[in-house]
Amino acid sequence: MMLLPRFLATAFLLLVAVSAHADAWQGTVTWVTDGDTLWVRPDTGGRARKLRLQGVDAPESCQSGGAQARQALIALALNQRVSVQTHARDGWGRSLATVRLRGKGGEDVAARMARQGWAWSYGRGRSRGPYAAQEAAARQARRGVFAHAAEPERPADFRRRHGPCARAGR
Repeated sequence: MMLLPRFLATAFLLLVAVSAHADAWQGTVTWVTDGDTLWVRPDTGGRARKLRLQGVDAPESCQSGGAQARQALIALALNQRVSVQTHARDGWGRSLATVRLRGKGGEDVAARMARQGWAWSYGRGRSRGPYAAQEAAARQARRGVFAHAAEPERPADFRRRHGPCARAGR
């Protein structure tokens, strides 16, 4: 009899996980907070949703390269129509999402940020992350934060040393 409650609990968790992965929608980018966080208003209406680009980590807004990373994401995505696929939530309550530009071949916004050198591919453990090839190309071409001879500080290391930047506005 103990198997039935465990089975039901497992089935419920699986259903929750699958439904979290199934949240696909379209909208328009209305605001860019920093190089990996933006707000998208769904085409179906309602308030804009705060999203963090899945698979990349951009410099903090108060970190060297942070303002330029934000400007790069503004130039790429602000006021653009996008397709969104949410995956999970992060520790700050943002939805982690894959965001693709509509009408521009469905380009992956995170891939472009990594290719331009404004974001690191974000992996865990031994994984170098989904955008390791784009980051490597940016390093080799010395684009974005990799333009200088010195190795730039990874945002996660910066946050460990200084904490997150205080964010004004959104």
